[in-house]
Amino acid sequence: MTLELERPIRHPDTESGPLMSKRARWLVVLGFVLPGSAQLLAGNRRLGRLGLAATIVLLIGGVAALLGLLLARVATLSFFTNDLVLLALQILLIAYAVLWLVLGFDTLRLTRLVRVQRGWRVPVAVLSVLLTVVPAATAGWAASTVGAGRSLLGDLFQGAPAVAPVDGRYNILLLGTDAGADREGLRPDSISLVSVDAETGQSVIIGLPRELKEAPFPADSPLAEVYPEGYCDEVNNYEVVDGGGYYCFTMGNLNSLVTELEDSGSPSYEGMYADAVSRGSSPGIEATKDAVTGITGLEVQFYVLVNMDSFTNLIDALGGVTVTVTEPLPVGGQIDEATGELVGVDWWIEPGEHHLDGYAAQWFARSRYGSANGDYDRMARQRELQAAILAQMNPANVLTKFQDVASAGGQLVDTDIPQSMLGRFVDLADKARGFDPVNVELVPPAVDPDNPDYATIRQLVADGVAAASPPRAEDAG
Repeated sequence: MTLELERPIRHPDTESGPLMSKRARWLVVLGFVLPGSAQLLAGNRRLGRLGLAATIVLLIGGVAALLGLLLARVATLSFFTNDLVLLALQILLIAYAVLWLVLGFDTLRLTRLVRVQRGWRVPVAVLSVLLTVVPAATAGWAASTVGAGRSLLGDLFQGAPAVAPVDGRYNILLLGTDAGADREGLRPDSISLVSVDAETGQSVIIGLPRELKEAPFPADSPLAEVYPEGYCDEVNNYEVVDGGGYYCFTMGNLNSLVTELEDSGSPSYEGMYADAVSRGSSPGIEATKDAVTGITGLEVQFYVLVNMDSFTNLIDALGGVTVTVTEPLPVGGQIDEATGELVGVDWWIEPGEHHLDGYAAQWFARSRYGSANGDYDRMARQRELQAAILAQMNPANVLTKFQDVASAGGQLVDTDIPQSMLGRFVDLADKARGFDPVNVELVPPAVDPDNPDYATIRQLVADGVAAASPPRAEDAG
């Protein structure tokens, strides 16, 4: 009976052209649908069992991943952002690509093309090669993509334990810098605090002016003793006055804290934030986090430093971004000191909705001229550009351009977010798409950066957080 069942496939009548043609088509299709089945039916059974086992493992793994995303999303995302898991997945994909090539070309050998009817030889050969090369190439591309992702995650994120939310929220400091060759030190051009509800993903984005003066520090900050009355541009600018108070000759801008702590060389900062570098941060960044904590009343847990100068590569990798321009913005140009006029403009970005490439988008964000409210408009444009980039980073767009996006991302961002938290943050980012972020801009007329009322600022922040928080059960009752 076994011989009778095997005869048409394993022991065919090779003199029958129609039978050999039909057999060849079946082998090619079966070998594609269930790799290893062609070898089990007509070739090396040991190779067939290996191919079939690998296919079953791949299918089970895919089903398990889908079920995990449905039933335990955060744990599954965390699992697949682990470096060792990604390395194992990359190796398995490469091995599977090689195995598919071996099985595919062995299946073509098993078809015995010379015995197939002449009119079917080329179609069978072409189909067999396509069904072999395309899946193998896809697996190879997937392995390369996983490798690029693994490299990016390793470069960007820290291998530290996960951190719990504070009062049900994750608070992330977002610093935008223009680190061109002509810039000395690190003075963020835009400063925002993103506070995200740890359950819903709804966020409030708090925009802080870079020239905000006399930032207070929380009591547990090492700078609280150095600057008891708020941040002064230099420690030696403080003077004790009658009654034990302090007077600051030069009030410090919020964005100068990084260079003050890291470039001033003042002995007053020695030993401060000694472990910052090992945690993926720096003393100046930690000082800025403390200052923003004191300003807003929200404990800053992480930072993300975005190099605006590298936005060009990322935006081009994503295929450009769409923004709304409300007033003409110059590309290039500078103020003539003699006349006070803007000269040397290459061209203007006119009002309206535009899809910008990386170069134009960078000027949209960085242009210092042409705006009625100067730096405040510039801050708003930078945040609009950041939102436009996030809108372009949908899964389909990122996946098809992942290599370029990963390469640009490695140059664009520094952060101290632990890699162990990526799964949770990816999940929250997906949930956040269902909400419009609440924006709190700490700018005039609500806030005077030169003489800020920090009690008013904290109330504005608290109102924004309340608007971006789910209603409590007691409120509903």
